[in-house]
Amino acid sequence: MNRRTFLYGLTLGTVVTPLAAKAQPPGKVYRVGFLGGTRPVAPEETRPWDALLQGLRELGYAEGQNLVIERRWAEGRAERYHELAAELVGLKPDVIVAAFTPSVAALKRTTTKIPIVMAIAGDRAGTGLVASLARPGGNITGMSLQNSPELAGKRLALLQESFPQVRRIGLVLNETLPHRDFIIRDLEAAALKLGVHLRPIEVRAPEDFIGGLRGRSPNGAEAIIVHPDPLAFTQRKEIAAFGVRLRLPVMAAYGFAEAGCLMSYDAHWPELFRRAATYVDKVLKGAKPADLPIEQPTKFELVINLKTAKALGLTIPQSLLLRADQIIE
Repeated sequence: MNRRTFLYGLTLGTVVTPLAAKAQPPGKVYRVGFLGGTRPVAPEETRPWDALLQGLRELGYAEGQNLVIERRWAEGRAERYHELAAELVGLKPDVIVAAFTPSVAALKRTTTKIPIVMAIAGDRAGTGLVASLARPGGNITGMSLQNSPELAGKRLALLQESFPQVRRIGLVLNETLPHRDFIIRDLEAAALKLGVHLRPIEVRAPEDFIGGLRGRSPNGAEAIIVHPDPLAFTQRKEIAAFGVRLRLPVMAAYGFAEAGCLMSYDAHWPELFRRAATYVDKVLKGAKPADLPIEQPTKFELVINLKTAKALGLTIPQSLLLRADQIIE
């Protein structure tokens, strides 16, 4: 149940684009590429992309009328991003919308000319995707979700607040991520402040998750935190099964609590994608990505799955339940 309305804040003084938009030039048809981590099927997967399409419709763009959309999905496989990026660039779209850091990085390696709008991506300082938030430079702009260190640190803090006795936390992390070292560095710094220790559980392909992280040892962990890259997102149900089987609370990101993990703390992805539509509109009207400041969310949602808590035999503190934006019962 929703506890309160989710409010979305913008940094850098960005002005919100009105919902009512002027009609697009008659006869003009735009080609837009979508590059994401997984083909959207489940509700938590489809909501962000639906929000992007809704945002485009509000700005006067409709697929099948003045918009052609080319969709490509990596299905959680890191080796596919470069191939799919090359496919999209070869189609010479007017702009490409990319979700998750690996897809943005693959596009950056493939083209310096076609505008790229990030619907969601990690810490730009760690990934080196853009020069700065205020002046991105190059051909990339859009929405940046700060995965580190603030967001990752907050997930750790919420996990420890729920279970103060926990000292050893397993970290599910994709070892193929180009910014893996930055992720570990920032999480270890946050863990040090909280007095907890991280135990890496590294993965690299969907096969590693069969049966709930098959063959992966929790290394004595008393709880699990998940870095939400595309691979982990596509395997969130298997991660949830891993936690339930070993009776370990799992803290992750958007969509994971719906899939059966105990808790998730993140920005509201559909709102990030809806805001990305305003960048697509600006680019199609002639704006240069280099001159469009990158936005970041300032409001985040805590979701708690009480069904999973019951299965684990755990009690969530009342103080945390009162602060939750959504409780799954």
